[in-house]
Amino acid sequence: MPKSPARWLSGITISLVYNKSSPIPSSFLLQLQIFQVPSCSSKRDLTMPLNWYIMELSEICGSPRHSSDRVSRLEALVETYKRKLEDLGDLRRQVRLLEERNTVYMQRTCELEEELRRANAGRTQLDSYKRQVHELHTKHSSEAMKAEKWQFEYKNLHDKYEALLKEKERLISERDTLRETNEELRCVQVQQKCSLVSDSGAVGNLASEIMPTEFKETVVRLQSENKMLCVQEESYRQKLGEVQLKLEEAQRSQNTLETQNRLSQQQIAQLRSQVEDLQKALQEQDSKAEDSSLLQKKLEEHLEKLHEAHSDLQKKREVIDDLEPGVDSNMAKKIDELQTILRKKDEDMKQMEERYKRYVEKARTVIKTLDPKQKPHSVPPEVQALRNQLSERDRKIQHLEHDYEKTRSRHDVEEKLIISAWYNMGMALHQKVVGERSSSPGQAQSFLAQQRQSTQARRGLSARLQPR
Repeated sequence: MPKSPARWLSGITISLVYNKSSPIPSSFLLQLQIFQVPSCSSKRDLTMPLNWYIMELSEICGSPRHSSDRVSRLEALVETYKRKLEDLGDLRRQVRLLEERNTVYMQRTCELEEELRRANAGRTQLDSYKRQVHELHTKHSSEAMKAEKWQFEYKNLHDKYEALLKEKERLISERDTLRETNEELRCVQVQQKCSLVSDSGAVGNLASEIMPTEFKETVVRLQSENKMLCVQEESYRQKLGEVQLKLEEAQRSQNTLETQNRLSQQQIAQLRSQVEDLQKALQEQDSKAEDSSLLQKKLEEHLEKLHEAHSDLQKKREVIDDLEPGVDSNMAKKIDELQTILRKKDEDMKQMEERYKRYVEKARTVIKTLDPKQKPHSVPPEVQALRNQLSERDRKIQHLEHDYEKTRSRHDVEEKLIISAWYNMGMALHQKVVGERSSSPGQAQSFLAQQRQSTQARRGLSARLQPR
């Protein structure tokens, strides 16, 4: 049996009242109460409000669905906001950590700025020290060159002084010998005059006529030979002086080249030590590309300097090698020639002395033969003076020969000492070079220490070279 509309509406109202999920407006309830009043006149009057109420109910039923969607959206927003709050806390913690790091970095930058200022100050001091060291090095090299030059000049002057002393002694001895010969000749002439006056025999007259001519011939011949030998000696002395000047110039140039060679070797050793230091720095700083590039540039510059110094050293060595053989060959030939000439001259002088002795002996025998009956106590004073002079001359000749032997032995000893000193110096330099090559790069010394060692070694060599 179909329900009546009033009853159906009343059921709807009851269901709507008891439905707690969807709120019902009071106006709708009022309309329902009005609708329940049984005053409906017709079916049309009943359907019109029903349509209106159906529309209202449909709207009321659609609103919870809309609100549930809105609630879900709001819950999603709440979740996103919660996540954002958590992220915001993490960000705040990160900000605090970054602020702490920033403070640490600020302190570090301040410290680094202080260190940079100190490093700049130290760099300026280091540059000034480097300039001072370079100036001192140049002064030291120039002073070393001057010292070696003065030492070489002193050696040459000392040799000249010794040569002049020897020449003076030789001239004094020649003067004495010439005086003696002059006195002897005067005595012989006096004796001959006495013999001519006293002796009237034929034999005596014959001897007095023959002997003076022989003596005159021998004296003239000896004088001519002496003059020729003096002229030759003077020419040889001039040649020897020229050769000695050339030898001194060659030795001076060789000495300067040797000093330059030694200084260049010192520079090469310094550059090698710098190259080794740069290589170590490159090995330690492989991770830093910029520093390694700078060090590589410095290394290339130092290597270029090293090659330039090595090329200069090779050129100087070639110059020394070119000078030494020419000087040695030419000077050796000239010195040998002069020595042979001096030997010949000494032999000629000895022969002349022997001839003079023979002539004196002949004169003595002639004097004895001229007066055979004369007693020993009745010897004339002129002959006795001549004999005394001859004995003194013999003693002087022996003394000069003894001095000559002494000087020759001393000269031999000096040559041996010079050779041994050169050998010791060469061995010392060789040991020094071997020690520097064999020493580890960790034991590299400073420039001042190397200079002190070189000066000590030079002093030791000069002490060895001093005459004992």
